[in-house]
Parts: sequence; C-alpha cells; structure tokens
Amino acid sequence: MRSQHTLKIFAWCLLFIGMFVLPASYAKDALRVVVSIKPMHSIVAGLMEGVEAPELLIDDQVPYSFKPTKAQLASIQNADILFWVGAELEPGLAEAIGQLSSQVEVIELLSHQGLKVLPSRSQQDLRDPFFWLDNRNLMIIIDDITRLLQATDPLRTHLYERNRRNILTRLSRIDREYEYGYRGMKAGLGLQYFDTLQYFEQAYALKVIDHVAGSPIEAIDTAALLKAREKIAMGEASCLLSEKGFPAKHVSLLLDQSEANHGELNSLGFGMQPGPDLYFEVMDHNTDVIKHCLNADMKEAASARALAKQERATAIDGIGSGQFLLTDHLGRLVSKETMKGKYQIVYFGYTFCPDICPTSLQVLFQAMDILGEKSELFQPYFITIDPTRDNVAVMRNYVQYYDERLIGVTGSSEMIGRVAAQFKAKYEKVEEAGNSDPDMYLMDHTASLYILDPEGRFLTKFAHGIEPEDVASQLLELVSK
Repeated sequence: MRSQHTLKIFAWCLLFIGMFVLPASYAKDALRVVVSIKPMHSIVAGLMEGVEAPELLIDDQVPYSFKPTKAQLASIQNADILFWVGAELEPGLAEAIGQLSSQVEVIELLSHQGLKVLPSRSQQDLRDPFFWLDNRNLMIIIDDITRLLQATDPLRTHLYERNRRNILTRLSRIDREYEYGYRGMKAGLGLQYFDTLQYFEQAYALKVIDHVAGSPIEAIDTAALLKAREKIAMGEASCLLSEKGFPAKHVSLLLDQSEANHGELNSLGFGMQPGPDLYFEVMDHNTDVIKHCLNADMKEAASARALAKQERATAIDGIGSGQFLLTDHLGRLVSKETMKGKYQIVYFGYTFCPDICPTSLQVLFQAMDILGEKSELFQPYFITIDPTRDNVAVMRNYVQYYDERLIGVTGSSEMIGRVAAQFKAKYEKVEEAGNSDPDMYLMDHTASLYILDPEGRFLTKFAHGIEPEDVASQLLELVSK
C-alpha cells in the first residue's frame, strides 16, 4: 500500500509547492473530494458549503465489508483528495487505495498526529476507528482539513474559513451540552453489543462496563455472550446498546426475561440524509439513545441541550474580559493587569480532581518542555473552581508538587464564579450518593486550555485530549505570527 501522510505534513508540503507551482484549482472550477463514511463526509461537506459537494463513498453499508465498485474506483481515481478513516474500519478500501495513481492525495484520518487515537479493546494491535464520537477530536483535526482545502483551492480560502467557524460553533455547542451530561451519571450502567463508544466514554466519563464483540466482522465468542447475559440477568447492566446497520442477532437472547433496556445507536448515520447536518444528527441521536437506555432524566437532558443552543457557541467574544481580583498560591493579588506581560495559559480545575486535571496539566507541561526556551514566553495559571477546599496553603502545596512554573489561583466563591463566567467555563458540584462526608465530592468542569496574548486578549482554546506535541506546535505558531 502506498504510504499515508498526515494532514499536517501534507498541508505544509502543499504550501511549499505552492510557491513554485500554480495550484491545480486555478486551472479548473471544481475541487473533487471523496470521503469514505457519512460522519466525516458531513464535516467535509460543511467545510465545502458554497464550493463543491464532496462525494460520499460508503452510503448505508457496513464499512468493514465495503468494496468499491468499478464506478467508485473511477471516481476515486479522478479525485483531488480522498479522505478515509483507515484499514481498521474500511479494509476493502485499503486494498483499492493501494492501486491508485499518485495524483490522488489520500488522507488517512487515523494517522493525523493531533488526534487522540485509542487502541482497540478487543485487538490491542489495532486502532479503534470511531474517533469522531469524541467531538473534541474533530475540533482538533478540522483546522488541518481547512488548511489542506485552502492550500489545494486557494481561490476559495475565505469560504473555507467561514465554514470552519460555523462548524466550530456547532461543535462547541455539543461540547458544552455534553460537559455535564454524562459525568457522574447515576441512572445505570450500560453494556455494548459492539464496542463503538470507547472515545465517547473517555471524553464524557460515561460508564459502559463491557461489550460482546469488537466489530461485526469478529466472531461472537460464546463465553463473552454468556458473560454479558449474566450481567444483564443479575441487574448489573441496565441497558444494552447495539448499532444500527450492524447485525446483532443475539439481542433477544441477551434481554430475555430481563428488565434491561435496549438502545440502538447510529454512529455511522444509517438511513440519515448525507450532508453538513448529519454529524450533529448522529451525535444528538446517540446521546438521546444512551440517556433513554440508562433511564436518565430526559427533561434535564432537554434543558441542557436547549441552553447549549442558546449560548454563543464560538464562546470567544468577551473571553477573559472584565475585572477580577484573586489570590495566587503565594498570597499575592492576581488581576487582569498583573497577568499581562506574557502569553497566558489558563486552566480551570481543582486539586482534588482525580484524573482530568492531572492529565491536562501533564499535557501542558510536556508541551512547555518541548518548547524549550520559548516556554518562557508563556505563563500557565491553574484557577480553582473549588475554593472551599482549595485555599492558599492547599494551592501552594499543589503547585510545589506539580510544577514550579505554574501559578495556582484561588479566591472567594463569588469571584471564582465571576472569572469562570468571563471565560465561559462551567463547573458544578457532584456529591456521591451515600457519602456522609461533606468534604468528599467531585467537581464537573470545563477542561479546556485558554490561551490569551500578553495584553490579556483571548486567542484560542485547546480541547481536553489534545496531544502535547500539538499544543507545542500551536503555541509556537501563535508567537511566530
């Protein structure tokens, strides 16, 4: 098979070549783009609105068993760009790609350097292909897809940029809605027929306790089937999730004589109209199915969705603006004015955070280490959203334990709430059921890194799950402008 390039490497190559060679799009009107599956076709179609509709290759077929027809092969051969996920999802397409001429630029999305790619839980030597079910992965990759389209078709750069902003607006709405929708959900535990939700689980702390098979092309193991049946029969799992379009012939057997619910996910958009809206319809459908299956409060879920839609989804206007007065881990005053002078990296978290905060801070300081001397241009701040427990002494111990470059910030509950609102960062207290200790609780919170310039003006934010290398490269790009 021909070697695959990541989007980032390819985009830079295109920009370099563009200095010496007239881009192909100057000589023809239409940019020809082919995309393998519906969810990613939806994102590319959104980016290409007003330009040219990309062609969808796999429509209401199981990608694992898909093989392109002669007509489809001819269409791919005449394309400028082909986007596909990877051999783990489309093995038949992998074979066809190996026979393409070099004029088609093939972009294997699972090879993108910035993506959070997880190993398959059923076959550790393979990658889990369902990366788009963590919408933050798309927030990471969409900039590189946009740059690639702009480099290939520079006459329509403004359209791709406009469309990029529109899609990020919609993706941000999803992120805000889901930020609290799953973490700490007590309604029940789910079990999957096919293991498609690993990315979604990790992004939003959804607890799915097991699966029957990794994919529809894997043989159903009798022992796995019996194990799943026992968990449902014993009431350990209150919900069984299958995938539309994937044969799941043992669902009735698993649910027989049990009170467990059955929900049918649709992660590939079977039966849905292709186009820019499909990805968002897939995500809304899946979240509704999961919540119904887990007996969640659907009125509360509907309220969260309505609120998220009402908010300004880009969440950039006014970020970091407004006055505040806080205290750092050494007892010094912290204000908007005292923070000026360096690029600011602001993270909202709390010292008792069991996983999300340590992971985010670890990524940040790995990125700072990669930057070397350039890291001195940046000042990271850790603003607690749990001031009741995180006083100055606690913050000082946390900073000393973590990294001396970090400035820990605390203050009154009212002022912390004010600052978080200025950054459009959300948080809420989550008390564990049956726990009588009032000091033992968790805090659900926005887990993004906010980047401000030396004058305190908001520049961008990085979603949770971004890799240190990608953080470092984007920070370096900011200071190089």
